[in-house]
Parts: sequence; C-alpha cells; structure tokens
Amino acid sequence: MKIAEIISLLEQAAPLAFQESWDNAGLQVGHVDAEVSDVLLCVDVTEEVLDEAIATGCQLVVSHHPLIFHGLKTLRGDSAVERCVMKAIKHDVAVYSAHTNMDNWLQGGVNARIAGKIGLVHCGPLSPATAEGQAGSGMIGELPQPEDETAFLQRVKEIFHVPCLKMTRLLGKPVRKVALCGGAGSFLLPEALAQGADVFISADFKYHEFFMAENRIVIADIGHYESEQYTKEIFFELISKKIPTFAIHFSTADRSPVHCL
Repeated sequence: MKIAEIISLLEQAAPLAFQESWDNAGLQVGHVDAEVSDVLLCVDVTEEVLDEAIATGCQLVVSHHPLIFHGLKTLRGDSAVERCVMKAIKHDVAVYSAHTNMDNWLQGGVNARIAGKIGLVHCGPLSPATAEGQAGSGMIGELPQPEDETAFLQRVKEIFHVPCLKMTRLLGKPVRKVALCGGAGSFLLPEALAQGADVFISADFKYHEFFMAENRIVIADIGHYESEQYTKEIFFELISKKIPTFAIHFSTADRSPVHCL
C-alpha cells in the first residue's frame, strides 16, 4: 500500500483546507508513492517515537502535532526537530501530521472525540468556520443530566488521566452546558461565556487568562497532551475502517513532556 492511500483516508474526513493558516499539517517527511505496511500513531513526533517506529518496522508515523512548524535552515542535529528529520530520512520513515484540520473537523475530529468521552449531547461548534459547513473551532454541548461541579471535574480528570487539573473557583451550581477545545483553547473563552457554558475544558491557559472567568464560568485546564491523547483513536478508526487488515500500532513512547511532582 502506498502512503498516498493512507493520507487519502485521513484527508477525506479532515481535509487540509480545514487547517488554520499558521499550521503545517500534511506529509512532513517522505514521498506519497512510498510503500507502507505498518503505521505508528502518536500525538508528538519525538526521537523516542521514531526509535519505536524503526524497532517495530513502521514505515509511516501519523502524528497529531506537526514535526515541522517552521522552515529549517540547517540539518545538523542541533535541535530535536532536526535530529528527528535526519533520523526519519536515514531510516526511510515517513511522517504525516493531521493537526488543526483534525481539530476543526466537527463530525468526528478532536473536539467531537472529547465531547464523546465526556458524554455530551446536542453538540455544535463554539466558533463555526465561515467557508466550510463541516468545520469549526471548539465545541459546546450539554450533559444528559446536570452534575455536581466537583464530581464532574473529578470524572473529567479520570477520563483524561490528568495528573493535575488546574481550574478557577467553583461556582456552587450544577454543570449542564460544557464548552471545550482540545489543546490551547483560551482564545475561545469569550465564545464559551457568550453561549452560557458552565465549564470550559481546554489547556494552556496563562495566569492572567484565568481571571477572565470572572466567576461566570469554571475554566478547567486539563493539559495539552491529555486533551488530545485520543486523537490516536480517530486515526486508528479512519484507517482500519477501510483497511481492517492493515498493521496499525499505538505508540507506547508517546507521552506528555509535562510531569507533576
């Protein structure tokens, strides 16, 4: 099977047209006509992940976060990105990334997956895209039944294996409407407030941004990796649904670089 066939399966669902202008989703390393029999799924491409791909005989790594965001002026191994690119080329391992195009795919992308894990119903985008009816940023939905704030946040912490959930002050009222955005989603807080969300689940909030809750909403920062870890499940389902006999591996070396003491 050619890499182009795997890319086609992913982009039929989340086309590159869905990605943000600053993003660099797509084939990062390798050639679309290269043959592939095994693929490794991950959130981040690291040297450890590439070592795993080499050891398991995977010719293709499919990641959520792009390995290359900006142009490389050298390939000397001075940075982790340079070393990863050099290692991938040396060992004929291709790298494909589906990032904000997968985030912005409303029907089955990253935010839809998060909403599904939490059990939200009646979901829609926090910020619909103007050009594409199937794309948008973030998601908002409702719980089937109102939940106690503490119990709800504890449940979220367990679902996403969060070592340290950072949050604003609890408001002392049941949670019914939940807004969310995988990864760094603080830019969507105004939308979450405007749409009356009780809780906004995302990651990478800066200190001063927590003040923006203004006792109107609970901000729950669950961590960047934690919020997007189930993207690997989306990749698996998109590929295996069409090619059930294809060898797909979940990376065991893929993990958050952030640790809690």
